[in-house]
Amino acid sequence: MRLIYTLGIYLYTLGIRAAALCGHRNARLMVQGWPRGERKVEEGEWVWFHVASLGEFEQARPVLEAYRQRHPDRHVLLSFFSPSGYEVRKNYPLADRVIYLPMDTPRNARQLLDTYHPTVAFFVKYEFWYNYLGQLRDRGIPTYLFSSIFRKEQYFFRQSCRWFLRQLGTCFTHLFVQNEASLQLLTQHGIQHVSIAGDTRFDRVHQIVLADESVPLVEQWLATDAESKVVVAGSSWEPDEALLEQYLQDHRKQLRLILAPHVVSPEHISHIEQTFQCPTVRYSQLVAGRQPEPADRVLIIDSIGMLSKLYRYADVAYIGGGFGVGIHNTLEAVAFGKPVLFGPNYRKFQEAIDLLAIGAAWSHSDYPTLADHLSPLLTSTQRLNSASQACLQYMQRNLGSTNKILDTIENS
Repeated sequence: MRLIYTLGIYLYTLGIRAAALCGHRNARLMVQGWPRGERKVEEGEWVWFHVASLGEFEQARPVLEAYRQRHPDRHVLLSFFSPSGYEVRKNYPLADRVIYLPMDTPRNARQLLDTYHPTVAFFVKYEFWYNYLGQLRDRGIPTYLFSSIFRKEQYFFRQSCRWFLRQLGTCFTHLFVQNEASLQLLTQHGIQHVSIAGDTRFDRVHQIVLADESVPLVEQWLATDAESKVVVAGSSWEPDEALLEQYLQDHRKQLRLILAPHVVSPEHISHIEQTFQCPTVRYSQLVAGRQPEPADRVLIIDSIGMLSKLYRYADVAYIGGGFGVGIHNTLEAVAFGKPVLFGPNYRKFQEAIDLLAIGAAWSHSDYPTLADHLSPLLTSTQRLNSASQACLQYMQRNLGSTNKILDTIENS
């Protein structure tokens, strides 16, 4: 099975190289970023953190930073699989080296470990690279997986993929899962070195709240109409934007929208401006000196990296992606005590299920349902405050995953 897996990796690599030659941006960035040959590294003890992309980096960040605090003498290697993570965080100051993960071939796995000689490795959520994990196991390097969540419909619980599940059981020193269902599922399949530690994203978004970073230009825009309620829509896609435009048309005088789309290409930003039949302004225009005006009903955030700081300005948050493969991060809004709304595809996200159950979130599949949920939050102070309190209490109950993970590792 290892041979079949490795052959698949080689074919996948060829596919990425072909896509790069055809002009696919992300494929080109990956190919250009893959390390070529051995690199000289600083002497000393290295610790390896691997994440898939930007979202998983945010999950890893509190553990990485707390580990660094506890062990300031150790070097940190941070690897990404996806350009959407690497290109944003390639200059992350608390990592001594940030790289693209070379494709998971036996040769690449041997070369990376021969170069850095990590004494411990951390993987986040669903990063299961067979050859890297096998090399770590064979070399006796402690390897941990955290913030993972398992469901019986995942491919490695199928009969034909049980070999891969067995490998997971032997390659990881310990698995830290988010919930009881994941624990039970793994133990039923013979994996005993597993415990519940929760989701480190709670610790990360709590850090963002404590940092208390304001966005002065957004505050200036909001100050031109302090009476209107504010919805912050994060990581929106076209179906989300169409619903929000319809709601804004019906409530234009009482509502302003801060829209941070998932895609910030010039083409999509222009499409958003054409979608909304009301005055809009781009954040980049405010940066360039354009004065905010009370007539502007929509502030379009046409840059990345700002969203987590914007939720503080919301009365209610709208989380995009629910009409596609799944919703984006709800916790960044909930950490500020903001109730959230999202589309119908949320069931793979435990926090969304939890928030719905406690009256801190609402899901919709069409415009009437969205209006039925959003309007009472914007018009009833009591309802908004109740939902906000539910958010904050939920956050408080789920903090502490980082210390659980590191304490377990250091006391074992």
